[in-house]
Amino acid sequence: MKKVFFVLMCVLFAKVASAQKDLLAFNEQNKYMYYQVVGQPGVITDTLNDRALYFLEKAYPKNTIKKGETSGNYTGTGKFLVVSGLTMAKHIEGEVNYTYYIECKDQKYRYWLTDFVFTPYKVDRYGNSVPQEGIDIPLESATTKLDKKQVDSYLDQIGTYGKAFGDKLKYYILKPAALPKETKKKVISTKDW
Repeated sequence: MKKVFFVLMCVLFAKVASAQKDLLAFNEQNKYMYYQVVGQPGVITDTLNDRALYFLEKAYPKNTIKKGETSGNYTGTGKFLVVSGLTMAKHIEGEVNYTYYIECKDQKYRYWLTDFVFTPYKVDRYGNSVPQEGIDIPLESATTKLDKKQVDSYLDQIGTYGKAFGDKLKYYILKPAALPKETKKKVISTKDW
């Protein structure tokens, strides 16, 4: 019974571990992308636009934001770190730069992350992890320059990051933006003392 339970747990773990890589697909330009369309019944376009912009400004303040030609389109770039190793002995392998797109329409929005570029890190003489100068590897051609095991790990982490990005976006879309507090001016009367 213990052996059967152990085998089932191993199969389940392997299925969950490979699920993140399945989240990425190829687009028309043969680039990896994480793509989602989410319906929000009862929410109008202007509200979706405001909440998406609020999400980008509050959740990812270091990312660049560019408004599109039409209202409700936002693009920009961001980056995140990829790590390797065990739980206690993790070290930074590099960073992945990406481009994101968010588009809002009536009662639905879509977003996708694409143009993934890996920049490896090295340890400098002070023991800090810093990006290696002049080495940028597009993820589509990473298998020619990196080990397959490394690339699979990076794809899993990108899938996890894309899912977390979408979950956070959904949270901000569902949550109404806080209204700014009205500050009452204190009026000091010099006549009544």
